[in-house]
Amino acid sequence: MTGHAVGRPSWAELASPDVKASRDFYCSLFGWYVYTLTVPEYDDYEIFTLGGVQGPEVAGMQRLADEAQPPSWSVYFRTDDVPATVEAVKAAGGQELVSPMRVADLGEMALCADPEGADFALWTPGGLQGAGVVDEPGAMCWVELACHDVDEARRFYGKVFGWEAVERRYYSPYTNLKLDGWSFGGIVDIGDLRRNGYEADPHWIPYFWVGDCDAVAARACELGGRVLLPPTDIEPGRYSVLADPVGARLAVIAPGGGGPAEP
Repeated sequence: MTGHAVGRPSWAELASPDVKASRDFYCSLFGWYVYTLTVPEYDDYEIFTLGGVQGPEVAGMQRLADEAQPPSWSVYFRTDDVPATVEAVKAAGGQELVSPMRVADLGEMALCADPEGADFALWTPGGLQGAGVVDEPGAMCWVELACHDVDEARRFYGKVFGWEAVERRYYSPYTNLKLDGWSFGGIVDIGDLRRNGYEADPHWIPYFWVGDCDAVAARACELGGRVLLPPTDIEPGRYSVLADPVGARLAVIAPGGGGPAEP
């Protein structure tokens, strides 16, 4: 990737209370490499890559600033004007959590929340475009919102980002999110997740592409993580929702159904 279209997810960032434990977990689980970026006036920032220090960036990590907050993955959406997009968020019924700010020469960001409290971030790139690789093994390939009121979420994000919502059905009703004809994420009713034993408040999570969903879920448990939703077959592939050792949620998917039944 040399850039990301406005309105599309461009970066995923982990906030962890234990940076070393998280580094060890993700490098073992996905085969990522990690290096530390020193940012003036900020804490050190960890960059996960594929293929060593020169490999493309896949995600970032910072130390959890407030230990009262839960560890989590944040999804960043590309915008050309962070302050204007923050105003659009507030006009549509959302909140500004962290005001627009420059992050050295890397870019400009803000943190917002939708009407149900699911947080997401905005990014206008400077030196960091966002993920250097997406939609490939080991990289982010999808983002998903779990919420109570799917219709309200469609309205809110449609006003803020201009997303198109398309009805689908996998194991339950599902909303595909599209921009310029390209699907990049979805919305699921959190009640459907709870009926499958997955308890959570409204949130965004990133999906990472894997070759064998079952093997990765089992490996996550060996490394101290947990399986929140077990490997399940849906039309696009076989997926699972996990919690890492510090409790941050993420999902993995093997497109096409990769798992023990596959050759």
